Amino acid sequence: MTTEPAAGPVPAAASQDLRDFLARYTADHPDDVLSVDERIEGEDVAALVLELAARGRDELVVCRNVAGLGAPLVTNVFASRRRIARLLGTGTAGLHRAYQAASARRCEPRVVREGPVLDVVAEPDLGALPMIRHFASDRGPYITNGIITAEAPAYAEGRSGNLSYHRAMVHSPGELATSLHSRGHLWQLLRLAEEHGERLPVAMVVGAHPLFMLAASARVGADTDERCVAGGLFGAPLEVVRTPKYGIRVPASAETVLEGFIDPARRADEGPFGEFSGYSSDRSTHNVLTVETVLRRRDALLLDVVGGSTAEHLNLARVPRESEMAQKLMERFPEVTALHYPTSGTHFHAYVAMRAGRPGQARQIMLGLLGWDPYLKTVVAVDEDVDITRDSQVLWAMATHLQPHRDVFQVGGLPGSPLDPSSTADGTTSRMALDATRGPGFEGVRIEVAPGRTEAARRLLDGRAAS
Repeated sequence: MTTEPAAGPVPAAASQDLRDFLARYTADHPDDVLSVDERIEGEDVAALVLELAARGRDELVVCRNVAGLGAPLVTNVFASRRRIARLLGTGTAGLHRAYQAASARRCEPRVVREGPVLDVVAEPDLGALPMIRHFASDRGPYITNGIITAEAPAYAEGRSGNLSYHRAMVHSPGELATSLHSRGHLWQLLRLAEEHGERLPVAMVVGAHPLFMLAASARVGADTDERCVAGGLFGAPLEVVRTPKYGIRVPASAETVLEGFIDPARRADEGPFGEFSGYSSDRSTHNVLTVETVLRRRDALLLDVVGGSTAEHLNLARVPRESEMAQKLMERFPEVTALHYPTSGTHFHAYVAMRAGRPGQARQIMLGLLGWDPYLKTVVAVDEDVDITRDSQVLWAMATHLQPHRDVFQVGGLPGSPLDPSSTADGTTSRMALDATRGPGFEGVRIEVAPGRTEAARRLLDGRAAS
């Protein structure tokens, strides 16, 4: 059993405040922040993010005048791997290693007496809560970055507190309809509460520092609290306050927190909602979160995540997954040089680069990855000189190195994502591995341009651009 640190004031150094992050990042990287001062509608936010992506852009977006919102809106924070790497003090090449190293430095949260989230403590009126509709197919406005926080009840032996993302829409002035579709640790805690004839107290955090958000996506066991992972990412204990009714530990500098409970017996219609597959999904557990207390900053802003198959929505979940899988693969298979989950594959594809090994090594590596990550359906193995961050390079390797009768194998009847629209009615899926490495006996010399000629071409084009 861990001992809770003594309460004390929030230290001035190492801010865990979203506002401080935004101010500092804008000052340091003004070219990576897009400020929109024009008045726009809520549904324009998703359209703006998608249009940026179509143009190969991924700036952090600040919308200061969204109709009917009454608060600034910040989005697209995680759309850029470069920006996530900067959060962890590294470059994109070191992202996996930096995340794993930081998340391993776990430490217990530090309870403090005061924090900005306690500026206003009020009874719920969810109709006044700032939220927007993202896609025309959505049932209505949604909370898209709601992190449900729960403490482990005394009867939950061997389990810890939990953070997890769950979409939510207003069901009544005091209730949210939500989905616990991940069937993860929160779902398990709710089942335990049901067995004991109890409701599960929870608090939904809506808006906090990006490192807290990243920690909420951590892949950890039921005995590990993601708030401890947040401390590792910050390099200092997560500063938390206790909610007034149930004493749930939430970030002291969060924008908004909704405290209440989930009754295992209650259900409400929820969905459809634009999910990571790129399809509108109405698959839901239809749970109800009854909100009893609203905690918020006096001038709370809306930190939004545009759902669907956007880079931000995918990156939030896949960076921790990639980091864990990369570490496992490289520890077990020294031949592995890089791992990448492409946006084009949502959460279902992975590319792995490797040095030449003994016959069958690529298959063994891909089997390991398909076995470790239950979301993956397709893995492609390529040689280390292929840039796996570019789909076109991987497709080229498949076109020139792979023979389907020899280099493809499938495994069926495995559990998959409940949000995969192609999965069977019982949630099972099949998985496929494609060996697009050159393999033993491959004959071919890859064409290349002399480095000096490439530099000359760049100077020529740069000169034309300048003129």
